[in-house]
Amino acid sequence: MKIVKYLVIFCLCLGSSSWSLAAPRPTGGSLSTNGEVEGQDLSYEAVFDDRALINGYTDKFADETKDVLLAVIADDSVGPYKCAAAVRVFKEKYGSEILSTEKSAVLRVLLRRLNRTDSPFVQVEIFHTLTVLDRYQYFASMIIALIQKLDHYNAVVREMAYDNIQDIIKDDDRPRDARIVFNTLRKIFFLSRNRLNNVNIPDEKLKQKLSVLRWAVKILGTQELRRLPSEVIRLL
Repeated sequence: MKIVKYLVIFCLCLGSSSWSLAAPRPTGGSLSTNGEVEGQDLSYEAVFDDRALINGYTDKFADETKDVLLAVIADDSVGPYKCAAAVRVFKEKYGSEILSTEKSAVLRVLLRRLNRTDSPFVQVEIFHTLTVLDRYQYFASMIIALIQKLDHYNAVVREMAYDNIQDIIKDDDRPRDARIVFNTLRKIFFLSRNRLNNVNIPDEKLKQKLSVLRWAVKILGTQELRRLPSEVIRLL
């Protein structure tokens, strides 16, 4: 019995020692949020830097062809950073060059990925890309979705959404588009008016929304200010 007791104690000590060993740092790449090594040329310090990871893959995909980028987007095994980067590069390189004969196939790939992903990075890039490919069909739904992302907890997601919104509206003077943006923000502000009552200096999230709101008011006219909560008007 004593021998058995000593063996049990020895096994317990051996197990606790192995558990206390620190996991080795990856040397060939960065670890993604799902535990996979996302890239071989990105530093370990960038593991939790979403911006660095997405920008790194954007640079890697910069010279890829249209077909390769679509294949990456369609691949269910590709991580969110790679996918978001592939969508971004596709949008910037080929978004304005897609012919009507191939547009349906491209839209199917993007919509399939959008329905299957829960990554906000992928979502904001697809929202923008859909608007670039077919503004008439997708502006209303995609601009609302991007505006909603301005309240996301992740600062990189908010910045990506804001940059994409700015790109969409930069040369836009259509009252129809401005009305959609204005009504969306107006609802958001009315829902949060009690909190806004205590705000004197807007934080970054609020600054972004106010900036987009100013664009809409500039197109629709200052008479629209009467339709906003007083808590918002004083911050404009």
